[in-house]
Formats: sequence, structure tokens, C-alpha cells
Amino acid sequence: MVSWRRRPGPCLARLWGLCCLVLGCWPSALGCPASCGCSSWRIWCTGSSPGIASFPVPQRSAEGDNVTEIYIANQPNLESINDNEVGFYVGLKNLTVVDSGLRFVSRHAFVKNVNLQYINLSRNKLSSLSKKPFRHLGLSDLILVDNPFKCSCEIMWIKKFQETKFYTETQDLYCIDDNNKKTALLDMKVPNCDLPSANLSNYNITVVEGKSITLYCDTTGGPPPNVSWVVTNLVSNHESDTNKNPASLTIKNVSSMDSGLEISCVAENIVGEDQASAELTVFFAPNITFIESPTPDHHWCIPFTVKGNPKPTLQWFYEGAVLNESEYICTKIHVINQSEYHGCLQLDNPTHLNNGAYTLLAKNDYGEDEKRVDAHFMSVPGDGNGPILDPDVYEYETTPNDLGDATNNSNQITSTDVSNKEDEDSITVYVVVGIAALVCTGLVITLIILKFGRHSKFGMKVHGEVKGVGLVDQIWLSLQDCDNEEQVMVAVNSDVHNNSTASDNNRLGFVLFHKIPLDG
Repeated sequence: MVSWRRRPGPCLARLWGLCCLVLGCWPSALGCPASCGCSSWRIWCTGSSPGIASFPVPQRSAEGDNVTEIYIANQPNLESINDNEVGFYVGLKNLTVVDSGLRFVSRHAFVKNVNLQYINLSRNKLSSLSKKPFRHLGLSDLILVDNPFKCSCEIMWIKKFQETKFYTETQDLYCIDDNNKKTALLDMKVPNCDLPSANLSNYNITVVEGKSITLYCDTTGGPPPNVSWVVTNLVSNHESDTNKNPASLTIKNVSSMDSGLEISCVAENIVGEDQASAELTVFFAPNITFIESPTPDHHWCIPFTVKGNPKPTLQWFYEGAVLNESEYICTKIHVINQSEYHGCLQLDNPTHLNNGAYTLLAKNDYGEDEKRVDAHFMSVPGDGNGPILDPDVYEYETTPNDLGDATNNSNQITSTDVSNKEDEDSITVYVVVGIAALVCTGLVITLIILKFGRHSKFGMKVHGEVKGVGLVDQIWLSLQDCDNEEQVMVAVNSDVHNNSTASDNNRLGFVLFHKIPLDG
């Protein structure tokens, strides 16, 4: 049997060549460091010849933003990781440097790599390692096996870190003492080598604006720790003394702008560090920093900003009188930022009755402040001074109680009340007209009966005969009006049966009057 293999056609060969070209140009397209391989998310440097002598950095800084993993191995000439080298890879999560000549890691090496979770520095030449490069990282793994650490206070933090992270089963860390004896790191004992601690004299700092206050920080640790105060963004004048224990911080003429600021005392030695923090609370009188004429929004709003601590009470006045707040006119606070309150006086469908001067009064235990603003919502209807902005708003009418005494809220009128009142008035009109029509009809009938029912003026003559038509008899009567000499023909329908009695014949039905002139 003859075996055969399909040879690639010209199109497939060209496609393969294009792929090889793209892959071959990929590292340079990304600005990949020399002697390393690169992808869009990973950099690896594993070849020992020619190898790298410094930590790889991208040729263009923006190209390192998407890199999440760097793997370096078998690089005997790589001895240090210096400041800002790893900082080009801000998205870095995993870093591995193993089987290399690494001896030193800068204290600021990972300042910008806040996303780092995994670091493996195994089988290098590290004899000491500071905690500073790692203290701000939320590491899940820090692997340091097979490094020639020297038993000293400087690596005590690794022992504490190992105990905290429960690495006793996964890492066998050792150090070499002064007698060149290999000792398990967990059994290392170094005299005068303790983690520092910091304690504040007051963790609830309260002061009135304009006053001064002094805060003390007591520290312990071996070697004795260095003390520093963290007072970032503190506006008030301040001075510190860290040469004594306890260290002190004095804040003079405290400003209200510092209310809510956090103040920290940091104690640090080669073993590690500790920090104690407190929040500064400043009491001060209210200050209305912003108020503006009303603006139309979902509701009309008079915006304002008030600062004060403790929280001030707010009261509005309209034309000098206390403003009675209700569901139609009320104060709303939208944003609270420390001791600053942003809100507005909200008005639903205000009319010309709401035009005028509005005054805001803010008050607390330390003082008060007030500001006035003039509001014009619409012109008075029919005064010819300007158009009505929205005629529909007249469906709502502001009552005097919304602008005056707050003791009575029973007379508020809503648009629903007005509509119901109009419907009731329409029904009343129809009923009155109907009754009037009935009364008029009754009066007309009464006048007719009175006119033709006076026997002294009528002579009754029968000009006809009774004709029986079935069950109905027609009786034609001739009534003569003696005064007007007119005749009235009356047709009376009566149900008469052959066997009816006299009383039955007196039952009259419908009476129709026809007024006929005598000469006709």
C-alpha cells in the first residue's frame, strides 16, 4: 500500500506564512523587553542566554497596562528590583522571580501595584527582606523558600506573616545565625525584637472651632519604633514632637474645615509597624454658604447649602412671617457631606400668591445664620405685566395657612377639592332649573283651572249626545263663557259599561280643553 499525505495548497501556505510573520512581529509590536516573550497579558523571561540583568520594562509605558502576569526564571544576572520598575505594570496580579540572582527588593518597588495578589521569590539570594514593599498589598501568597536569610530582627515580620497566613505546612523557611547554623524561622529568637504598638490618648477628638487641642501617642516595640503623624489635608495650624514618648500633636485655632478628618499615629521599626487613628470632630455655628432664586424642576426649588455641627435646625420665613410647611411646601435635604447639607425648599405648583421674600434661618447650640432670597413664580392674572408661565397651575390654590401661622392646617385646598366643588355646583343648577320648570307648569295648570272652573261665569249647555263607542263614551259639552262669549269644547272620556252604576259614571279620565270663539 502506498501512503500519501496531502500537501498544503498555495492559499494555505500563504496563510501559514502570514501567521508566522504576525507571531514573529508580536513581541516587537508590543515593545516586548529583550530576551523575553510577550503576549497581550503575560511576559515571560526564561532564557539564561543572553538573559536579563534588570527587571524588564516595556519600551512604551502604556503597553504594560494590560499585563497581569510576569514570570522570570533562570536569570543569574538579575540581582535587584528597584523603584518604579514593576510600577509600569499597574494591572499586575501575579509575579514570579525564581532560580535567579535576586538579592535586593526596594522598599518602594510595588507602590503602584495595588492589585498584586501572588508573589513568588523562591530560590534566590535574599539574605534580608524589608516589610515595607509589601505592607500595603492584600497578598494571598508570598512564597520565599530556599533563600539564605540571615537570622535577624529584620526578617521577624516574615515569621509573623507566616504564622498569620498559616504557611507552616506549605513553606519550610530557614535562616542562618551568627554561627552559620541553619535554624527554622519559626524557632528563630532574636533579643529585643518586637513588633511596635501605638496607642492614642484620645480616640474621640472633639473641639470647638477656634480652640486648640493636643493629642498624645504612646508607643512600644524593639528596637524602639520611629513615630510619625499622618495629618493629610489638615487645614489648621499644627506642630508635632516625635522625639519623646509619648509623641504629641498640637492643633491650633482649629478650623471647621477639618471636621471629620482622620488623624493617625504610626509606629514603625524593622520588625513591622502599627497605627492608631482617631476622627477629629469640630463643633461650629451654622453658615449658609449658598442660596439662590427658585428654579423650575420636577418641583420648584429654592436651593441652599448649610454647614454646621451639630446639625442645625432650619426654619423658613415668608415676608417676615413663619412659613408653615406642608406637603406642598417643604424642606428637602438631598446630600449630606460631613457637616455640609445640600437641599432646597420645594414648592408644588406655586402661584402668584407665593411670590415674595423667603428667608432661611439655620441655628444650633453654637450660633445661627440667615439668608434671604426673592422669589417670583408668575405674574398676577390680568395685571398685564407679563404672561402666566403655566395656566394649569391655577388648578392648585395656596391657602393663607401655607404662608402664615403653623397652628392650623385644616383649610388647605387641593386641586381635587376644586374639581369636586365645580361638579357639585353643576348638579345643583340642574336641580334648581328642573324644580322651577315644574313650579311654572303647576302655576299654568292652576290658572287654567281657576279661570274655567268659576261656575258663576259659565253656563253649561249640552250640545251633543252621548255616543257609546265600545267601552268608552264620548260626552261633548258646551261651556259658554258669559263674560267673553266664548265656548269651550270639553271631551270627557269615561269608562262606562252597560251595567255601570251612577257612581261609576262619575269617573272621568283625561280632560282636554279647546277654546273656540262663539262667532266661529
